[in-house]
Amino acid sequence: MDTSEFWTIIEAARSAGGPDMPFAEALVDELAVLTKDGVLSYQERFDEVRAAVYRWDVWAAAYLIGGGCSDDSFTDFRAGLIALGRHWYEKAAACPDSLAEHPAVIAAATVHRDEALFYEEVNYAASEAFARITGDGEDFYEAWDAYRTSRDSAERGSEGMGEDFDFDDPDEMRRRLPRLAALCLRDAP
Repeated sequence: MDTSEFWTIIEAARSAGGPDMPFAEALVDELAVLTKDGVLSYQERFDEVRAAVYRWDVWAAAYLIGGGCSDDSFTDFRAGLIALGRHWYEKAAACPDSLAEHPAVIAAATVHRDEALFYEEVNYAASEAFARITGDGEDFYEAWDAYRTSRDSAERGSEGMGEDFDFDDPDEMRRRLPRLAALCLRDAP
């Protein structure tokens, strides 16, 4: 599956999702019509797209939006960026501070909610779809391990994350992410 096919699936799920069907459920529906190899190929692309925003500046944006952000939460945040669709994902990848313009971030900051853009369920859409296809939820993890081994997929470490900086330093956050800091750090000195 190439990147365009990946984003086509994401956009189809976004179009199908809504108040009656959360995006993650719509995504599982989209993936469940693929072959088992198609689902594994989707997961490979998902991991690549999610890894591409494994950077300190994106993590800082998640930290501001979430009022803090652990490693697990950052995984959920990056899945949430993917769920926003290609336009917002690419905009945030190019400039994480641009998330200050996203309606969900603005709304959450207004009422001091910190869960905007954190979407854990999206991380498991491929395994859920695979379970629908095979009837066994554990089949995915065995198939995924074999698939990754056969493709020699390498995990990305912290070496490509850019410059590390102190997320707890309000002045540093204001300097690096001025619009998000203005939106999320109203009570900070």
